[in-house]
Formats: sequence, structure tokens, C-alpha cells
Amino acid sequence: MIKIVCVGKIKTGPLKDMSDDYQKRIGRYDKIEILEVKDEAIKDNDTNEHIIEKEGRRILEKISRDEYVIILDLKGKMYDSITFSDLIAKKLEMHKVTFVIGGSLGIAKEVKERADMSLKLSDMTFLHQMARVIILEQIYRAFKIKNHETYHK
Repeated sequence: MIKIVCVGKIKTGPLKDMSDDYQKRIGRYDKIEILEVKDEAIKDNDTNEHIIEKEGRRILEKISRDEYVIILDLKGKMYDSITFSDLIAKKLEMHKVTFVIGGSLGIAKEVKERADMSLKLSDMTFLHQMARVIILEQIYRAFKIKNHETYHK
């Protein structure tokens, strides 16, 4: 099973449509669950660290001990699609694989410490809603590669 825990929602529009489409496609191969946690409102009297900590606690509440946790982080390791497909296939043999997408300010230290792996999607920074669609597409691509099906180029 694959789980994605993410800060914030995709309410409507093209990103929501793409997210829903990739979830449906992935569902043909494995169960997928997306859990959205509330993004903390940025207030004048609150520090970025405090906001990240609050979001981090919400994320950690959604993760159990037996899950293999992959955070999306600019300091993570980059993979090509074939290597990523192999990695996901191996981890899914023994674990529920959980991807974590932090909010606009980043991921809490406690979440980073809980992570088994840190994944970098690009040298560029994306909106966390876009990161969700990108990782969903890569998960779908990983299943297509693993099953030797046409899609990957």
C-alpha cells in the first residue's frame, strides 16, 4: 500500500483533476491513500519554526511505526524513474510506503528524523500541490515500469 501524507488541500482545478486521475490509475496496481493535514495559518506573532512544528505533529499522527517513510525534500537524493521504480517495488514487498509532502515552509525536524529516506524531485522548488501531482505521476510510472507496460519513455 502507498500512502501520501501532505500538508494542505488541492480544492479544485487542473491539479485536483490530475491528482484524482493518477490516484485512480495507481489504484489498478496497489491501494493508495492520500491524507491531507491542515496547513497552519501564518500569523504575525508566530515563527516559521513554530508553524512547521505544528504541521509536523499533524503529519506524525498519520504515520505508524511499520511504515517506510519517504519525505520530499530539497536536500534529498534524486533518482531516475527506473531506479525509483526498483526502489518502490522492493520497499512495497515488506512495508507500507508513505510519502510526506510538507507545507510551504518545509518539513519539521521530527518528521525528517522519522523518515527512512529523503527524496528530491528536482533542483527547482514546486508548490506542494504540484509536488503531489508529480510524485503521483512518478509512482504511476514506477508501476508501469515494474510491470513492463507501455508508458515510460
